[in-house]
Amino acid sequence: MALSKFLDPKNDVAFRRIFGSKKNKDILIHFINDVLDLEGKDKIEEVTLEPTIQDPEIASKKQSVIDVLCKDGNGVYIIVEMQVAPQEGFEKRAQYYAAKAYSGQLNKGKKEGGRYKDLKAVIFIAICDNLIFKDKKAYLSRHVILDKDTHTQDLKDFSFTFVELAKFKIKKIEELSNIIEKWCYFFKYAPTTKEADLLKIIGKDKVIERAYQELDQFGWSEAELRAYEREEKRLMDNQAAEDYILNQGIQQGIQQGMQARDLEIAKNMLSKGSDVTFIRDVTGLPKETIETLKQEYERSKN
Repeated sequence: MALSKFLDPKNDVAFRRIFGSKKNKDILIHFINDVLDLEGKDKIEEVTLEPTIQDPEIASKKQSVIDVLCKDGNGVYIIVEMQVAPQEGFEKRAQYYAAKAYSGQLNKGKKEGGRYKDLKAVIFIAICDNLIFKDKKAYLSRHVILDKDTHTQDLKDFSFTFVELAKFKIKKIEELSNIIEKWCYFFKYAPTTKEADLLKIIGKDKVIERAYQELDQFGWSEAELRAYEREEKRLMDNQAAEDYILNQGIQQGIQQGMQARDLEIAKNMLSKGSDVTFIRDVTGLPKETIETLKQEYERSKN
């Protein structure tokens, strides 16, 4: 069990508890508005939670391929995803599932005669605990489709927002200057946050306080905590498996490199007339291998 009062919001179980439950819709709405910087008439006032997209290939590793899917009052689909483990091509996955949510609207509307003109926009928001765009310095990046020459946004149905926590460098509470920084601090440091520091973090942002309250493990049932711990174990097991594969690959690469070096040394010694037995003693290569190299060398001379 975690020693801190607050659990980790990056854990899928905790993340869905905060942002994917009906009772906490106000937290989800607040977060979306903050991250997308929506104000005035553009501000989202209401959302409807939708069933998350499933994929058999990924479902075995994760309960669903996205964490939260909802629609705002205008029918715009919003995907909110927490990505913890590094994943090659995650930005492509983001586009794939945004497209899936977009095209899926036609399938839902078949009985009513779904039409292209009725398709609603899709917004993808990702909070990532690793680097996605290594050449970008900013932890927050927003992506839309623009005309290459005029930079006008004629195709408006897709937008992607990425929060890369690895690039968020603020560690002192006193340095937090806006609501997005508070959310990033929440995701990155909640498990180590002391209750005495909570008022400094919250300030006037009561929804942030609600988010921390949802992470208070003393308000979780035993069954909920077990689910949380199973998710923690799953992540650790996956990481251990990936580390093992990586280490095996490194070891194999080292062995292959050493063998290639020994073969080059043997070829060089053969060209200088060294004895097969002597070459074997120097390189450690099997005598049969050196004999084969010798035959190839002699054929190349003729």
